[in-house]
Amino acid sequence: MSRVRVAMVQTNSVVGDLEGNVERIRRVLDEVADCDLAVFPEMTVAGYPLEDLVLKPGFVADCRTAVEAVAEASGRCALIVGFADSAPEGGDTTGVQNAVAVCQEGRVAGVYHKRVLPNYDVFDEARHFVPGREPLQLFEIAGVRVGIVVCEDLWVADGPVDRLVAGGAELLVAINGSPFHRGKLDEREAVVAATATSSGLPVVYVNLVGGQDELVFDGGSMVADTAGRIIARAPRFDEAVVIVDVDVDPVPSSATDLVTVPVSDPVTRSDHAVPPPLAQLDPSAELYEALVTATRDYVVKSGFTDICLGLSGGIDSALVAAIAADALGPERVHAMLMPSRYSSDHSISDAEDLVANLGLDGRTIPIEEVHFALRNLLTPSMGDDPPGSTDENLQARIRGVLLMAHANAFGWLVLTTGNKSESAVGYSTLYGDTAGAFAVIKDVYKLTVYELARWRNDQAGGPVIPSHTISKPPSAELRPDQRDDQSLPSYEVLDPLLEAYIEGDRTRADLVADGFDGDMVDRIVRLVDLAEYKRRQTPPGTRVSRKGFGRDRRLPIVNRYWG
Repeated sequence: MSRVRVAMVQTNSVVGDLEGNVERIRRVLDEVADCDLAVFPEMTVAGYPLEDLVLKPGFVADCRTAVEAVAEASGRCALIVGFADSAPEGGDTTGVQNAVAVCQEGRVAGVYHKRVLPNYDVFDEARHFVPGREPLQLFEIAGVRVGIVVCEDLWVADGPVDRLVAGGAELLVAINGSPFHRGKLDEREAVVAATATSSGLPVVYVNLVGGQDELVFDGGSMVADTAGRIIARAPRFDEAVVIVDVDVDPVPSSATDLVTVPVSDPVTRSDHAVPPPLAQLDPSAELYEALVTATRDYVVKSGFTDICLGLSGGIDSALVAAIAADALGPERVHAMLMPSRYSSDHSISDAEDLVANLGLDGRTIPIEEVHFALRNLLTPSMGDDPPGSTDENLQARIRGVLLMAHANAFGWLVLTTGNKSESAVGYSTLYGDTAGAFAVIKDVYKLTVYELARWRNDQAGGPVIPSHTISKPPSAELRPDQRDDQSLPSYEVLDPLLEAYIEGDRTRADLVADGFDGDMVDRIVRLVDLAEYKRRQTPPGTRVSRKGFGRDRRLPIVNRYWG
């Protein structure tokens, strides 16, 4: 039996920041110097996902240069890093490839190109990459033959993993850019454990961490032994270096039918690295941490320090304010209270209490004067009573203008506060409450908003969201005595229907067969489809479900299929 000391290095790469990403790798080299192998995530050097950056030949060339800089900094410990690579010259493949470099002692010892390109949900890899087709290789590291794959390669039957195992691999390493959604960690763990047991080999699985546009990566890197037991874990939503000694049983060399690339010799050690305790986050904790991580990284990676948001006294804006304060620090969160003639006294006091509880910078700007002036301006054209929801939307748009004015004046980034239930049915005002740069809870249903608010109040430091904010009936407060349930079914009814239609791709007939009321289905399905044009014009937001609005749900705006 051999023992390989492996460092799982969860990095928070920034897309396109090649120099910065190389420096992030260099910063941990002293920490992993006593290891045989340091494994970094997919596209460590380039960031992920790259989208159409890979269409720029200069960017791909710069990626290769950045990998060479990593190799120059490498020592005895072999480094496995991901990057974007041009297909090898002279081969039968042209284009860009999702690649892994094995770096050791100042050189690139070898390169592996991802074989299986996902093209579903949030993934567009068939658009951006071509699959690797060169002969598979094993890398001999510390006397052990290591087979390397990238993310999706691990998930398919009869894929590169099977060929590496048949070719004599003794240890499997998978580098990943696997984005978070609720329940995803359990799915990954099942695949890693099944691969370990079916192959009889240990599996090292290393994942990205951090937010990138709509996606958030949760880390959760792990090592499974040959029995499929998870023997080491990295934390969720945090950069980390986790060092573990992996016991590897020998495979007879006669079984090897792949080329083996020598990388490094084994080193004798007397000590044994002890894995950290195995810990899991509960569902509310992991969801809240995903939102905090995504918000922090969107703001900071975009070059901002401070944010502002409209604070109404309602549950949605209260939760977003708490997330923002936890992500950036309360001193960097500027809460704008913009009451109108319809704002209730308790909503104003609830908002003021939240500002005090979180320690935010609170600013109150009543909108009545502006609202009155605009109403008068419109009277010659619309009369004293503007039709439909015109007056309600006018108030929301005034608030959007005030938020953007402060963003312009002080260099702040505006967060919007709408939830997935509202976005689904179009219960929002275009250029009003949808005006902003990032939609924190865009993919969180209303019932889950309440769940997260209660969870946050149960954490250390005591409740921060006023209890009345959680208990009162939800309302936009844009007309007298307005409540959400005057326009929509109760969220206990609405949210399961929306989830079935949006994430389950159920048709109208399917939903009725599932037991939903036919008239309600007709009404809600039509609202969801009609609101597509609004959603296309709203800011990106954190994707935390299996199917969020944005990257992985793309329906035509003009659409008459009511199935």
